[in-house]
Amino acid sequence: MTVRVDAGHGGRWTSLHGGGREWLWHRDEPRRAGVRVGDDFADAGGFEECVPTVRGTPDHGDAWSRAWTPTGASGLDHVVHCAEFELSRRIEVRGGVVVADYRLVAEPGFRFLWAGHALLDLSSNALLRIEDGVTARVYPEAAPHLDRPWPAGAGWIEGDWPAPAGVRLDTLGPDDGSAIGAVMYRPGRAGESATAVVRDGTDSLRMSVRAEGQPTGIALWRNLAGFPPEGPYRSTGVEPMLGRVFDLADAGDGDCALTPASGEVRWRLTIAAHRHENGA
Repeated sequence: MTVRVDAGHGGRWTSLHGGGREWLWHRDEPRRAGVRVGDDFADAGGFEECVPTVRGTPDHGDAWSRAWTPTGASGLDHVVHCAEFELSRRIEVRGGVVVADYRLVAEPGFRFLWAGHALLDLSSNALLRIEDGVTARVYPEAAPHLDRPWPAGAGWIEGDWPAPAGVRLDTLGPDDGSAIGAVMYRPGRAGESATAVVRDGTDSLRMSVRAEGQPTGIALWRNLAGFPPEGPYRSTGVEPMLGRVFDLADAGDGDCALTPASGEVRWRLTIAAHRHENGA
């Protein structure tokens, strides 16, 4: 596999190539090049680093809108300094597998989310595979597609993967005018890895995140030409994450990462791609 990043624009991953194909989706977004800290998210695709929140304030976090500083000769090691934390990232390719090691430094007790906001270039036949026994939190934009009324005032509802409240989340197309966000996690199992596999024809992409002592999950943004209302387009985000909610302001106990007394949290993201012979 090979990786390219744009340090000057949020440390954004601009290419993730493996298994004979490019995996990252892109769109023309002229605002992206001139973004300043505090701006609304400018969706150009690729793989963005969303921390300390995804939804909420600041929109998609505080790191994607800042320039990152190189810290090594490889061109894949960087650090970003934000108001309340410092985040460093080292990316290597080991035996055909992308290994990204992260380290966040902040005051003890600092609460945060992190999502590897990977927007993938997939066909309408692609499938998402997550291990059995996970819980799916589905957000209010899914209300028109559920098999029951949305509970008044609920920030999300929960159900079993892959079809909470009757909406199938493991199929990633074709376009139907919907846009659904969900977070999948295993209740009560902080510190274990969360893994997602995307299968698209004969190609597959496997992403896994692990952080000792911290909650992990997989976020899904399945936008089948339903967002934004004024000019919808198709985009599919499969996002390994630390935490179990989109908005840090909504996080209860166990729903977000927490900086311990040492003042640092470390986690590892691994990504592997494979092309299957004869569809196996």
